[in-house]
Amino acid sequence: MKVVLLENVEKIGKKYDIKEVADGFARNFLIPKNLAKVATKEMIEWTELQKEVAAKKAEEDLKKTQGMASSIDGQEVIMQVKIGDEGQLFESINAQKIVERLKEMGFEIKKSQLDLPEPIKEVGEYPIRVKLEHNLEAQIQVIINEKEKPADEEE
Repeated sequence: MKVVLLENVEKIGKKYDIKEVADGFARNFLIPKNLAKVATKEMIEWTELQKEVAAKKAEEDLKKTQGMASSIDGQEVIMQVKIGDEGQLFESINAQKIVERLKEMGFEIKKSQLDLPEPIKEVGEYPIRVKLEHNLEAQIQVIINEKEKPADEEE
């Protein structure tokens, strides 16, 4: 029986593929679980239209991601933190804090997209890769500086 897959089905095919499967498999598994429909002429035409729509959406998404990659690439993210007498940070800088700072700068990045193996615990400059969709990457520079002390705290 020829069917049009409505979802990705492991070992069978991807969404909108037209596949030949056993009649019993189609009737007892794929169709009742809304994973496939019988491949009628109308269904095949509908599938072709859906493929075109999905391709246009993927292309637009790629352009949007490329724009974000070029705008974020090379950005300097400056973090002001309190530093102890011996130069140690009072708080480590983790991916969440960097993401919050990027959000303030106007970039929507998830913390899972940052390549930060461990939190930053010292003052300095740190290059960090940002992994975007469509296998695109950008590099940002995280700069950790000492927060200026108010005049009344100085000795």
